[in-house]
Amino acid sequence: MFPWVSFLSYIFIMAYTPGPNNIMSMNNTKNVGFKKGIVFNLGIFAGFFVVMILCLVFSTVLYTLIPKIQFPMKILGAAYMVYLIIKTLVPSKAHEIKNNNGSFLVGALLQLINPKIIIYGITAMSSYILVYYEAVPILIFFVFLLAFVGFTGTICWALFGSLFSILFNKHGKILNIIMAILLLYCAVSLFL
Repeated sequence: MFPWVSFLSYIFIMAYTPGPNNIMSMNNTKNVGFKKGIVFNLGIFAGFFVVMILCLVFSTVLYTLIPKIQFPMKILGAAYMVYLIIKTLVPSKAHEIKNNNGSFLVGALLQLINPKIIIYGITAMSSYILVYYEAVPILIFFVFLLAFVGFTGTICWALFGSLFSILFNKHGKILNIIMAILLLYCAVSLFL
């Protein structure tokens, strides 16, 4: 049975925690307003969708060419989640990215060099999705789901950018501990 709780915990944590997309979306909205900033966020969504397709193809090719790679990929996925736990508990002070022109193209191209979503996509595909599903329509559904949840995260950061900034600054330690516990749950559940 597909581990929906673990999977959804993982993708929502990844989508809503600070990262290049969310920080740039928040800063872009501060600079140009939400209405003008939506173009940048649509670019993020388009680029995110393309990167999720590439992650699906990459993970599928690995599984097809090297069937025994499933367990090592789970280990890599769990190791990445442990890395995220450490990064979550020892947060970086640099959360401000400046000089964002906020175009659709910038939002889309950002995804091609965004390590957070590339690893997010490969981990989700190889540790959760491809373990249970092979049918192309279902895989495309998951590609869309991953991209859409990522998009909702950037939109929330755009809408509530200053509130999120205050929330993370004021209650950062508590939020980081909660996210770290959820990530640990996700990492352990890969092997259950």
